[in-house]
Amino acid sequence: MVAVDVATATRLLRRPVTENDVAKRRLIHVLSRSLADEGIPDDLITTLEEVLSDRPGAVAPARKMDGLLARFGLPAPRQRPPEVCPLGPEDAARISDHFRRATRLLVQITPHRVAFYPTEELRLLIALSNERPDPSEALSYLRRYALAIVALLDLMGDDEE
Repeated sequence: MVAVDVATATRLLRRPVTENDVAKRRLIHVLSRSLADEGIPDDLITTLEEVLSDRPGAVAPARKMDGLLARFGLPAPRQRPPEVCPLGPEDAARISDHFRRATRLLVQITPHRVAFYPTEELRLLIALSNERPDPSEALSYLRRYALAIVALLDLMGDDEE
């Protein structure tokens, strides 16, 4: 670390800004806005839906009695929750890799798309990207990761204006 006296600091701060510096700053600003305007890729939304769905093995057919009960305003009988399909190691690795790439993109885009910097949400997202869970905990880890991404996307708002 170098100590600078007041006279040197004043002289450096008063140094004129060149046109080259202004052009560089303008270019950096335009490039960062361009990155923010690109938006969130559709395949990320598809992957989030895949992880957050119940991943049912087979869809239970609707029964006639349920429609009749609903028409009279009566509650339908309780049904067993659908069976959850196991998440294969290849799927878990593919989704984890996709979420990690999305994390790098979100860390770059977020400052340009929010009114305030979401420090806690980004800290959680980066911590989840560095985590390496056991294969038995892959689905719960990916769901936590997906929820952290969704929370950040909610803060960023809708792309449509």
